[in-house]
Amino acid sequence: MTTPVNTDPVNHAQTIANVFSALLKVHGAIDAHNLERKIYHLVLLRASQINGCGYCVEMHTKEAREDGETNARLDRLVVWEHVDDFTPRERAAFAWTEALTRLERHTEYGPLRAALRAYYSEEEISALTANITMINLWNRIHISGH
Repeated sequence: MTTPVNTDPVNHAQTIANVFSALLKVHGAIDAHNLERKIYHLVLLRASQINGCGYCVEMHTKEAREDGETNARLDRLVVWEHVDDFTPRERAAFAWTEALTRLERHTEYGPLRAALRAYYSEEEISALTANITMINLWNRIHISGH
């Protein structure tokens, strides 16, 4: 007789509650740098789309709408490179989001940083980078429960 194998998801928020508490505080620190709310939501949504985190896609779509984002732009975010709905400033943020989410070996980060600097301050770039990093962490935590 074989011993049953437990394949249930681990409740990380319960098992390492202190870590989750610390992670949640990071968002307040990022928010203190006043990253534009539309950019904030759109990069969270774009990374979540790439990572395939359905929970996060739903949550960030809802939050973006609540902060005034249009359904049309949300519908076309997945094809942002092929539509005219987004500003050059937003496009620079999306390119940065995709580079930091996909982590492809041969990505040229210098030109991406140069594009960001055309539209964002150093502080905004750092806040944007932290925002992207955190959503990738949250996506992976949520996906681990699938």
